[in-house]
Amino acid sequence: MKFCNQCGAEGHYTIPSGDNRERFVCKSCGHIHYENPRIIAGCLPIHEDQVLLCKRAIEPRYGLWTLPAGFLENRESTLTGALREASEEANLNAEPQGLYTVFSLPHISQVYMFYRVHLLDLDFSAGEESLDVRLYKEEEIPWNELSFPVVNRTLAHYFEDRKTGQFPVHEMTLDRSTDPLL
Repeated sequence: MKFCNQCGAEGHYTIPSGDNRERFVCKSCGHIHYENPRIIAGCLPIHEDQVLLCKRAIEPRYGLWTLPAGFLENRESTLTGALREASEEANLNAEPQGLYTVFSLPHISQVYMFYRVHLLDLDFSAGEESLDVRLYKEEEIPWNELSFPVVNRTLAHYFEDRKTGQFPVHEMTLDRSTDPLL
């Protein structure tokens, strides 16, 4: 940022009084501009022994497979956002089964939240952001063509948990310095 979105004057990065990190502060009106992490909400759509994946029609990672997910909108719950993204990307109808994975990625200031959902019907199709939408059994998953490490990890957790029928919430921080997939 160079200019204040409140008054248009120039600003600078400094640690405001009573704070502990640099923020963009307006030199004229003193408004402090906070930048917070982006929340990505998505679904792990399940039908019997298959999961639904979408082939990305947008960057980043155009042409790779992913779970339907996207940025949370203002005034939207994480579950509502996840179901909206699933509808937009795969035109699917699903029943929520609960929060399943939460990944913090501090190096890019993002938090991913995936919900397990049960497909209510098989009337799904590719939305505007998808080239293709398919159901996959575990042995058919195109593991080398998945778009993001959080997708790989969510699928791996699911197939492991499916063996016991227990689906706890999995939470972890992914960091470039410790994770070779990032």
